[in-house]
Amino acid sequence: MKKTEILLLDRYIMRKFLGTFFFIIVLIVLIAVIFDLSEKIDNFLEHEAPIRKVVFDYYLNFIPYFAVLFSPLFTFVSVIYFTSRMAYNTEIIAILSSGVSFKRLLLPYFVSAFMLMAFAFTLNNFVIPHATGRKLAFEDLYYHKTPKTVRERNIHKQIEPGIYVYMENFDTYSNRGRKFSIERFENGTLVSKLLSEEIRWDTVKNKWIIRNYYVRDFHGETQTITSGREIDTTLNMSPDEFRRRENAVEAMNLGELNRFIKEQKMQGAENIDAYLIEKHRRFSFPFSSFILTLIGVSVSSKKVKGGIGMQLGIGLLISFSYIVFMQFSSQFAINGSLSPFIAVWIPNVIFAVIAVFLYRLAPK
Repeated sequence: MKKTEILLLDRYIMRKFLGTFFFIIVLIVLIAVIFDLSEKIDNFLEHEAPIRKVVFDYYLNFIPYFAVLFSPLFTFVSVIYFTSRMAYNTEIIAILSSGVSFKRLLLPYFVSAFMLMAFAFTLNNFVIPHATGRKLAFEDLYYHKTPKTVRERNIHKQIEPGIYVYMENFDTYSNRGRKFSIERFENGTLVSKLLSEEIRWDTVKNKWIIRNYYVRDFHGETQTITSGREIDTTLNMSPDEFRRRENAVEAMNLGELNRFIKEQKMQGAENIDAYLIEKHRRFSFPFSSFILTLIGVSVSSKKVKGGIGMQLGIGLLISFSYIVFMQFSSQFAINGSLSPFIAVWIPNVIFAVIAVFLYRLAPK
């Protein structure tokens, strides 16, 4: 086959790949929007959500989030669908018979997969987080039936190097904490400790107000004690930290997520693994497009009797197995059995082995 003919073949496959991908996305997203609207319309009506906000603040931010979340699945189904149709119409046989190797045939597939991976990675790390933030803000205002009030208990945090705070409980509705203390260490030695009955966030001053307190300052073997009824202070923490939703990290871009993880490590947070899983997933999930593309081509490039139904069924089974395995391995990281990096990347490693095996079985 001549070079110009090969280039035409590359463009033909890429057009088929990308065209099928975006067609499937539009189709599935429309179905998802219809189901989501049918589930939430009563809450929207109850809270008198304006149609403009429903469309622009919620669904225009919901659609890209949903599309990128399942982009590897859509990529895989696209490859299975149009490649199996090419095989059924004997196009694959004609291409291989003309002297194009199966390895060379994969080139336009991988170029298309790289374009989709780069597009998904950029959206997932720099665009969608801000869209997700607007979507979550809309849900808090027009979807949740009651204000989200949380009472945190037995809070231990390092808010700065050498500065530790403790609260018996904190009410996010009133922004008040009970049994508050703050300890300051220098070179591993306690130099000051404040104890108080209550701490409250002043929304006007944007400061913490500590009530009924006393402070013990240590000077070697001696100490001084001061007390008072009320004092304003600035601390490196805010009430928003205690009412933060579990999926709030989805609204952070990559830079914000890295800074947040660093901050949480300094504070000694217990759920660091969940944040690390989110970070590593933003890299591993787009990369899976290459693996699923290779599996899809290998499975669907052979002409089979009975049409493309069997190949589509196998493709859907493999893709859903990948998603289930990704969730399953993530739970091991959250429970502390695996490191977040290994838990997130091990599905890619296992399915890469499956991809190589299926590639060897594909018609050459």
